Amino acid sequence: MPRSTLVVVDRGLVDVAAPGARVSILGVLSLFERKNANLNLDGAIAAIRLPYLRVVGIDLNVDGHGDKFRHFTPAEEDRFLELSRRPNIHKLVAASIAPSIQGEYTLDIKKALACQLMGGCPKLLPDGVKLRGDVNVLLLGDPSTAKSQFLKFIEKVAPVGVYTSGKGSSAAGLTASVIRDKNKEFFLEGGAMVLADGGICCIDEFDKMRETDRVAIHEAMEQQTISIAKAGITTVLNSRTSVLAAANPVYGRYDDLRSAAENIDMMSTILSRFDCIFIIRDVRDENRDLSIAKHVMGVHMKASNLTSLGSQKNPTNIDSSILDLKSLKDYVAYCRSRCSPRLNNETAALLSSEYVAIRRAIKERGDHAGGRKHQAVPVTVRQLEALVRLAESLAKMRLETTVQPRDVHEALRLFKVSTMNAASAAPQTSGVELRFLGDAERLQVQNAEQFLKQRVPVGADAKTMLLIDEGVALGHSDFALKRAVKIMSNRAELTELDKGRRLRRLR
Repeated sequence: MPRSTLVVVDRGLVDVAAPGARVSILGVLSLFERKNANLNLDGAIAAIRLPYLRVVGIDLNVDGHGDKFRHFTPAEEDRFLELSRRPNIHKLVAASIAPSIQGEYTLDIKKALACQLMGGCPKLLPDGVKLRGDVNVLLLGDPSTAKSQFLKFIEKVAPVGVYTSGKGSSAAGLTASVIRDKNKEFFLEGGAMVLADGGICCIDEFDKMRETDRVAIHEAMEQQTISIAKAGITTVLNSRTSVLAAANPVYGRYDDLRSAAENIDMMSTILSRFDCIFIIRDVRDENRDLSIAKHVMGVHMKASNLTSLGSQKNPTNIDSSILDLKSLKDYVAYCRSRCSPRLNNETAALLSSEYVAIRRAIKERGDHAGGRKHQAVPVTVRQLEALVRLAESLAKMRLETTVQPRDVHEALRLFKVSTMNAASAAPQTSGVELRFLGDAERLQVQNAEQFLKQRVPVGADAKTMLLIDEGVALGHSDFALKRAVKIMSNRAELTELDKGRRLRRLR
């Protein structure tokens, strides 16, 4: 249950902090009587005094609450410096994120989440324009791929973590709302994005949000402010937070027979604000299933011994294969508060040339595929800034003041395996039914495909509904017929006319 107390400020202390800011208050604990104490017949209730704090001083962190004023002991600083000198520090931090989740597909996700925890460097331009340094990550994929577990773990490790679900969150709940109290006075109450200022806001079931609610966080994700103009209250709140979102494809599971644009049911305006977009697929492979099953069984068998083993672990042991939760959280807080790396001429030129090459490749692929309609995720200048933030976070992990070329190469690799794969994912046409269908379903699709080839000669047209009705009458299933039509369309054997009402056999 949330706990709160009444705080009274006056004179010059009024309006020195915005909603969502964390402050240190020096005050005097006092008591006051109830307003209707004389009207209350119950003497016991009338005698109760309510406590409140009369404030005499406020210490405000103007750069967003976090661990800026946290003091580390010399022993802790020496341990963190020794950690930063390890050549595999990125792999160590990534392996320490949700160690109970294993699998080949999780390696790059954990590395991107490690970059999100460190974050880039916010910048203030001479004309007053602010550039965000927080990294936003979107996990989009099949159910049962541990997306929500990643969100829960990051919430615990981040300096400030707020977890919310998209289905139960409204635009006002994520940004800010104006509420009228019992005295009929309006006051401002910050939402999840405001309360996560200086940390990470984890939004689960991102695809279940209403489109109007999703649009409300556009400003918070890029400009990192929330503008309010309601009930006579006009103000701007800070929301300097990273966003880690998890979503499912539009069809529940990712359909390889459809393009990425058809599977991702989100506007390009919101997708361009994510630095890394991972498409997670539940591939049915026997060796992969066996390794995952063994790991899950091992986790369940060792779960009962965690309490007894936890007291024997040494949290200050840096020679272990992973960092424990407290050490990881402390190291993240230390790196975020002590280091602010910048690009040099060499790394800036490398990033510029790579960005131009990526844009050129996207344009050539789009022209070959028939225009921009096949591009699910736009690659714009925001993605160039995302590469800068990823490179800065990798340098920050090693407590270096300058971004090195190896940081740029690793940032490019992470960007290509995440956002670039999502932007260029095309429908697969060969072997998909063998991978994702059982033996009985595969046989039904093959029989339905033979029926369609016999029923529609090359160059002829046929009505789609009539074909499906005839196939169902002959014993074929509706699912197998529609799947066969989709497969043949992707192989350019059929083409749909009149918005799918008619089919034409091409070859």
